[in-house]
Amino acid sequence: MQLTVCEPAAMSEAAVMEPPRAGGFVESSCGAEDSAASLDDGIVDTANESSEEESTGEREEEVGAPSAASSSTKTTEAPAEQSSNTKMVNAQRPDSLSLPAAAEPRLWTSQRDAEVQLRMGDSGLAAESPLTVNQMFTSAVERFGTFTALGWKEGEQQKSLNYKDYYQACRTAAKSFLKLGLQRYHGVGILGFNSAEWFISDIGAILAGGFAVGIYTTNSPEACQYVAENCKADIIVVENHKQLQKILQVEDKLPHLKAIIQYKDALKEKRPNLYTWAEFMELGRDEPDAPLDAIISSQKPNQCCALIYTSGTTGQPKGVMLSHDNITWTALSTSKHVRLTDATQAQEVVVSYLPLSHIAAQMVDIWVTMKVGGATYFAQPDALKGSLVNTLKEVRPTAFMGVPRVWEKMQEKMKSVGQKSSTVRRKVAAWAKDVGLQTNLTKMNQNEAAGRPPLSYHIAKKLVFKKVRKALGLDRCNRCYTGAAPITKDTLEFFLSLDIPLYELYGMSESTGPHTISRPNAFKLTSCGKEIPGCKTKLHNPDEEGNGEICFWGRHVFMGYLNMPDKTDEALDAEGWLHSGDLGKHDENGFLFITGRIKELIITAGGENIPPVPIEDAVKEAVPLISNAMLIGDKKKFLSMLLTIKCQVNAESGDPEDELTPEAVEICKKLGSNATRVSEIASGRDRLVYAAIQEGINRVNEKATSNAQRIQKWVVLDRDFSVGGGELGPTMKLKRPVVTKMFKDQIENFYKELATPTTPDTPLPPK
Repeated sequence: MQLTVCEPAAMSEAAVMEPPRAGGFVESSCGAEDSAASLDDGIVDTANESSEEESTGEREEEVGAPSAASSSTKTTEAPAEQSSNTKMVNAQRPDSLSLPAAAEPRLWTSQRDAEVQLRMGDSGLAAESPLTVNQMFTSAVERFGTFTALGWKEGEQQKSLNYKDYYQACRTAAKSFLKLGLQRYHGVGILGFNSAEWFISDIGAILAGGFAVGIYTTNSPEACQYVAENCKADIIVVENHKQLQKILQVEDKLPHLKAIIQYKDALKEKRPNLYTWAEFMELGRDEPDAPLDAIISSQKPNQCCALIYTSGTTGQPKGVMLSHDNITWTALSTSKHVRLTDATQAQEVVVSYLPLSHIAAQMVDIWVTMKVGGATYFAQPDALKGSLVNTLKEVRPTAFMGVPRVWEKMQEKMKSVGQKSSTVRRKVAAWAKDVGLQTNLTKMNQNEAAGRPPLSYHIAKKLVFKKVRKALGLDRCNRCYTGAAPITKDTLEFFLSLDIPLYELYGMSESTGPHTISRPNAFKLTSCGKEIPGCKTKLHNPDEEGNGEICFWGRHVFMGYLNMPDKTDEALDAEGWLHSGDLGKHDENGFLFITGRIKELIITAGGENIPPVPIEDAVKEAVPLISNAMLIGDKKKFLSMLLTIKCQVNAESGDPEDELTPEAVEICKKLGSNATRVSEIASGRDRLVYAAIQEGINRVNEKATSNAQRIQKWVVLDRDFSVGGGELGPTMKLKRPVVTKMFKDQIENFYKELATPTTPDTPLPPK
């Protein structure tokens, strides 16, 4: 079959836009113990509920409040000093969507069929020719046609698709979508766990001129309805009967819905316009190519092709409009920044398991991997409930992305296993970890001695580090990433001591995923690295310590929020900078550190601004028994805190249980407590555990920068936070407004007395 490719040279040039010369931005940077072998289960409690987290480092729920420049009088043109570089986009549009001849593309839009001005630079990656998704894919087929693109297991049988067959499957799906009535700029909702069918539906929707729209598998029927209605979904693809039922419950409220496709399991009932995956693919198999080719040829890089819906922790989800160029250019820049290997030299391998409705998973699993001809292998639907390590050991990825909770659960499991080892093994592991931490810290700090690791490091690597990596399935992995939510320094140091550096990513749905990424030769603990090539950072309104709101510029900045011009105006200022809502600062070497979030800042009754995350992390580090901590104190006279205890998680539902984790039981024993359940500790029932928690909080309070930053009261809740419970988002980020509402009574009890006690009702035992 002849592939129709629209070459960049044949396309009208996209409008060029350089960032305004604002001061303050940084130039882009171009350029376990050996007994861990029994880590085969129980890594993560939840996140994908399918038979279902926060980046790449994602902070997509809320953008910052508009800056002074972000007003209703916002300019729609490039700054005057750049106007000489601006060129019109005038490729042919469908007649039904014609624009007035005088209309010029702006940097942003909230209209589904509009075009935007591309933020192209004069040189480097920022000046690369814009591509559509089809152009990037056909280029991959040309270069990597016979290489494995996707791999998965059906029972015990391994299946795979090479790039050539993968592309043809996407074209077939696109023709099937068109036959079912998919209209231009209407959505195809995809509701299910990661699979080849998910990828094919996503790309097929784009090729057919629609929007690819992932829907979180943890969504309620009402939340699914909101997304489907907002994107005008003509078709919804579901994984199984469980997800199908959500759509059927709201089917009569979806006026655009024409068909539903179920890609796993047999249909339990036959309904009109409900198709199995095989039936769906058969619809387009013999359809002519010409109509699809015409649609593909009409697509332009500065048009929307995908929607990422924010998880809506502080209101209705917003549909983040991503253009072809957003996706293809970000994939290019990211692959260059992290120095991925082209498949013609050595193929990169990744494991797909994080929710694909999240931009982090899409960018890593689909787009960056495609750019270099890598292979994506799909984990099992219960990956985040225990089977992930099995898949890792089978696939042995060369790069691996985990949200903080994944790494934390690995850490907890490894500690638990290590405690059961012999005395000799524990001593060897402790020695090796000390060597590993010091060696890697020296390397990180780029000291003179970093040139050659000491002999002790090579011995530790042979005795411990290699065995740990093999037990985790990371023996081939030279790039381990963390993002989507804050990770504690304790977890970073734990893995660094095992010779597994975790490189932090930072970005948003609105930046098509990554904005900064740490690299092996450029990383610092708790820093999220430096910008990917072609992007710039500005710190808005920095304080005396250099902390300001982090603002982004680059071709990765989104088009706008679908149907939400006001929210779009809040996110993008008059000059087109994307305001993240995050607070950060740069060190002397240009490394970016996240120091807080504007929306999360606690402003006490005394007017003191307090970022909660550093205090919460300090408490979790001081008291290893604590699973989650949430600081309270907005408009209050003093700070208080909600705490949860580390507990077992139900393997089926992902819900927290009453039974403590083995690590938590061990900690209690050392304190002299016989507690094995959360219910034996919560509400002050265990005096010894409460005394230990208070001692840990006292240590945190001693380091407080002011009295206002001291924790005065706290309570241990009856259960841990979870996705199913509603306290955590899909990427395990804390939903602060939700938690505040859920535990309103406990919070009110903190502030009933006028006096400000410094300890809980239970006094400390005598030393």
